[in-house]
Amino acid sequence: MKVSQKCDVYSFGVLTMEVIMGAHPGDLISTLPSSSLEMRLLVKDVLDQRPLPPSTDVQDKLESVMEIAFMCLAENPHSRPTMYAISQLLAS
Repeated sequence: MKVSQKCDVYSFGVLTMEVIMGAHPGDLISTLPSSSLEMRLLVKDVLDQRPLPPSTDVQDKLESVMEIAFMCLAENPHSRPTMYAISQLLAS
């Protein structure tokens, strides 16, 4: 694997999922969802259960952050966004 900026993007995706899950995402990375329905099920299934469940508004934002994390975890490095694009998505 060639080291590039896309490695940083991948690491950002792993770290983001680790914070959301409260543990390393491990096998989850290889089974990323392909549809928004799967994403909704996934949020419930992977969310760290130690804190109180998020409000609906927070859950919507959490889903957006998870979608960004999944983009960062794309298998093909050329399919991953740049960190600049990620910062733009997070700011909006």
